[in-house]
Amino acid sequence: MWGGRFAEGPAAVMREINASLPFDKRMWRQDIRGSKAHVAMLGAQGIVAPDDVAAIDAGLDRVAANYDADGVPDDLSLEDIHMLTEARLAEAIGPAAGRLHTARSRNDQVATDFRLWVRDAIDQTLEALAALDDALLARAEEHAASVMPGFTHLQSAQPVTLGHHLMAYHEMIARDGRRFRDARARMNECPLGSAALAGTGFPIDRHATAAALGFDRPTRNSLDAVSDRDFAIEYLTAAAQCSLHLSRLAEEFVLWASQPFGFVTLSDQWSTGSSIMPQKRNPDAAELVRGHAGRITGCLVSLMVTMKGLPLAYSKDMQDDKPPVFECHDLLGLSLAAMTGMVESATFRTERMRGLAESGYATATDLADWLVREGGLPFREAHHVTGRAVARAEALGVKLDALSPEELAAIDPRIGAEARAVLSVDASVASRTSFGGTAPDNVRAAVRAAREAR
Repeated sequence: MWGGRFAEGPAAVMREINASLPFDKRMWRQDIRGSKAHVAMLGAQGIVAPDDVAAIDAGLDRVAANYDADGVPDDLSLEDIHMLTEARLAEAIGPAAGRLHTARSRNDQVATDFRLWVRDAIDQTLEALAALDDALLARAEEHAASVMPGFTHLQSAQPVTLGHHLMAYHEMIARDGRRFRDARARMNECPLGSAALAGTGFPIDRHATAAALGFDRPTRNSLDAVSDRDFAIEYLTAAAQCSLHLSRLAEEFVLWASQPFGFVTLSDQWSTGSSIMPQKRNPDAAELVRGHAGRITGCLVSLMVTMKGLPLAYSKDMQDDKPPVFECHDLLGLSLAAMTGMVESATFRTERMRGLAESGYATATDLADWLVREGGLPFREAHHVTGRAVARAEALGVKLDALSPEELAAIDPRIGAEARAVLSVDASVASRTSFGGTAPDNVRAAVRAAREAR
């Protein structure tokens, strides 16, 4: 490629360290697409003759068909997917292939290909997020009134519904979707035509190539265009945040599937056994999703550290921008698919959930609230009175709503017999009708609103 300047070829190790083809060949579709848009523009601007444009366009289709049928070969002598495609094009149509690189550099070429690839990755991720959200909404609607203990500090706190709990993850996934869409909107500018770093003297039409490739506009500064990787970092940032949400849900499934909790049974499709203990049913899929979050976060850190000290414009360090993005995309896709499958197929043991919700004095706050509403007590005093009621129930080994009216009155005469009506878990969740609360009707309304907002 640069034989006119260099008398000797690269050392074997240099050839290997310099080559990006083993990983950037994943962008061959984007590379073909960008090249076809570029040569069409060159023809429209009269920079390349129509016959050569037609030959190059047809040749690129032949190269793409070969890649699609046989895969992309790892020819390290050609360094990257861009040079490989140009070489294959030359084999197909002869010297006219050399006109394709007119008015562009590999710097703006790779920046364009990479943006196209990340944009496609975002679109795929949004589809996967929608599938997971569909699963969450369906199960939340199914369990809008299924009572379970709500936790703080992993201690039983107040009764909630399983539907409400699952809708919390809907909110996380919805925010993830907005982050990916925001990143996509910001990155949708086309670097093609920025050339190496300074633009080009050829009379190109950058708006035409941007439109042909589905970008909103061309980038405004050629230096920034070839050296910017913000779009990849933003994608990784959104992916890392999404992976944290998936990891939290995975952790809940790991806990819930354990015998002490017993809240859920994961299907055989998403469980494994033990090589030595026949009784084991391990939530390996959930554990792997949890583990992938660490690797995805590592991908983000990797690219940020690569970019942190680079001067303008392009530096070879930036060749290492793609492996973490590709790895992240693969891991996130697996995690989303696995979590969707687990949510869809999980068997929730709602009677077990209800039993634990009833056993942890989780309706104590409801008694305190009743004393405020009906007895006129300041909440802090009501809190103390309720604490004594919990201590009494604990001493007797009974549930809070099993205390008799006489026992409640002995604790504090302001606790009327009608207070016992608020102490069941069903009464507790039904009373939480404030916007965003856990009442079953609220959950059903939240599911409807989420579907309508699509």
